[in-house]
Amino acid sequence: MGLSTIERERRAPLPATRTDFEVFVRGQRDTLVRLLRRRVPCEEDAQDLAQESLERLMRYRTHAPESWARLLYRIAVNALNDRLRRARARGDAQYLSLDEAALDLPSTDLDHEQQVAQRQELVLLQRALLGLPPRCREVYLLNRIEGMSYTQIAAHLGISVKAVEKHVGKALKLLRERLAPIDKEVAP
Repeated sequence: MGLSTIERERRAPLPATRTDFEVFVRGQRDTLVRLLRRRVPCEEDAQDLAQESLERLMRYRTHAPESWARLLYRIAVNALNDRLRRARARGDAQYLSLDEAALDLPSTDLDHEQQVAQRQELVLLQRALLGLPPRCREVYLLNRIEGMSYTQIAAHLGISVKAVEKHVGKALKLLRERLAPIDKEVAP
């Protein structure tokens, strides 16, 4: 049976020196900011997201150097998605322009029926999550919401990485089964 990605990265050789990691971070920062700048409304937001991503990458500095770039960009995408979700949840309007031309644009707000449908889907999702076995739910939320790696979850809960993998797999399977009716309604 093959090794999981986490086990392969954990068994990978440690970086030669701390300087290797620092050089990598310095070399990636500008590129990362440019990438994020295309997706956020201002330079400061891109700088903040890049800094947050690089800080999160620190957790993985003992991984194989060839995995750092992939990890960094996955972390950055997740950080960007988290920020967009939080902004939507708070109802933040991102840089509303008061130009007359902008006033003629169609509203991006959901109509009442869409809002009701979205709330119903959230209730179903909440019920599905609460219906998971307690340990399974805890592991799943630590991974998907808190952003903890399988190794971190295993250490935090005092279980093996393999047990974490099984709990996440079970959670995904149960959620797919319980949320399948939603997917069928949404499908074209």
